[in-house]
Amino acid sequence: MSPTELAWFKSSYSGTQGDNCVEVAVTQTTIHVRDSKDPESPQLTIGRNDWARFVRSAAQR
Repeated sequence: MSPTELAWFKSSYSGTQGDNCVEVAVTQTTIHVRDSKDPESPQLTIGRNDWARFVRSAAQR
């Protein structure tokens, strides 16, 4: 799936200014992450299990 076909969204914790944010798109098997200021830049693609581990680890900090 190309980046333009994905449904990108920002965190509800993102400010209204729109700066310093990442956007996330979710598919059945992967999570895609990109810089909201530069949506044409390369994106990070992570498996759902790895993403869940990352979120759990970040929540513990």
